[in-house]
Amino acid sequence: MADILIVEDDEVFSRLLSMHLEDLGHRPQVARDLAQARDLLDQFTPDAVLLDQQLPDGYGMDLLKEIRGEKEAPPVIMVTGISDNTLVIEAMKAGAYDFVRKPMDELELDTTLENALQSHRLSRKVHAIHSAAEEVVTLDRIVGRSPQITRLLKTIGSVAASDASVLITGESGTGKEVVARAIHHHSERNGLFLPVNCSAIVENLLESELFGHEKGAFTGADRRKLGKFELAADGTLFLDELGELPLGLQAKLLRVLQEGTFERVGGTEVLHTQARIVAATNRDLEAMVQEGRFREDLYYRLNVVNITLPPLRERMEDLPLLIEHLLQRINQRLHTRVRKISEAAWRVMNGYDWPGNVRELENVLTRAAVLCRGDTITPDLLGIESSAVAGQAEARTGGVGTASGDLEEKPELVSLEEIERRHVKKILEYTRWHKGKTCEILGISRPALERRIRKYGFDQSSND
Repeated sequence: MADILIVEDDEVFSRLLSMHLEDLGHRPQVARDLAQARDLLDQFTPDAVLLDQQLPDGYGMDLLKEIRGEKEAPPVIMVTGISDNTLVIEAMKAGAYDFVRKPMDELELDTTLENALQSHRLSRKVHAIHSAAEEVVTLDRIVGRSPQITRLLKTIGSVAASDASVLITGESGTGKEVVARAIHHHSERNGLFLPVNCSAIVENLLESELFGHEKGAFTGADRRKLGKFELAADGTLFLDELGELPLGLQAKLLRVLQEGTFERVGGTEVLHTQARIVAATNRDLEAMVQEGRFREDLYYRLNVVNITLPPLRERMEDLPLLIEHLLQRINQRLHTRVRKISEAAWRVMNGYDWPGNVRELENVLTRAAVLCRGDTITPDLLGIESSAVAGQAEARTGGVGTASGDLEEKPELVSLEEIERRHVKKILEYTRWHKGKTCEILGISRPALERRIRKYGFDQSSND
């Protein structure tokens, strides 16, 4: 049994939430705005706080920061329906225990609340991060509302102010550098973000790129050059394609991580660095360690915090948002005017596995936009062979339609929202309104399906 403070201005929602918490044996109290919440906090210390963001007299984030500034602060769970990925990061960064989107799954809330209460009892709290970084342009490339992306945003917020080394893993094209930039920009570091592609530079030049060199250190070294570690200062050094780093340089990198010191190539002066290292790879470093191709000690030094990015095929519910976002960027960059995709093109894209992930999706859309003579992308512009998707769509939708037949249809010009409406309706009908099977086929959560049912006005008893 615990004392729970609910800060929520929606009377119906707060009443239902209070009843649910009482059924669990807790003692909830409700505040309708920030002023009432502050008065209640002066009267008692709750074991946990469920906090909305949009309130009549201000923002929940302000109260979150006040609570986290107190000694022995209770865990705060943000519960909001605001569709803003930046808010997830900022909430976690400010010290929120977790972030739950409305409409919420009761099981998800129960689990989150129980974990928060247990964490509070054992004094294992999430680190509070007090200052809020300004929104940066790199964040607009983290697109999605899937559970995987929400978890990713939470992790970025939690690790941003830490000095721990971060290893980002995942397939090519999943956006590892985008995540690394987001971590840097939401950190407290004042230095630069400097990326180095370990696979794009030959070994002797890579050493100079990282550590710099003195004049005369090797043929062609006609002047002193500062390396990335010096230039980054107290910023972030992003080592992309880490698995390609030669063994000789692995030893030198390990010394930097252990001692924070290095020398320029051909030099004797010991230099110090406070740069944080964020590394990324699509290789299996553990297997490389077993094979003797990657140092075990370096692997554990770099893999303090691991972030694994999901491939696009595992978060296909984000595909419509990604397409819309990428088309906007492409139109701005290439001065094109593509606004729609045909239903046939959508089925091809939704049935494709995207082995190149978001990078491949952007390339496909860029090609289509360049070749498109109107404002609508049709299947022939995608450059995706029907044989590459025939069977993939059928496997994903349980036999409901194939992409190959659509390639020969006259394209119907419809919006992405209409495409989603028809697709969700079709799957519901196919499963005979079995919501569990529908969620499995669509690759979305139960709350996400319920939102779409309400949004599109679907009724099991009708033939809409």
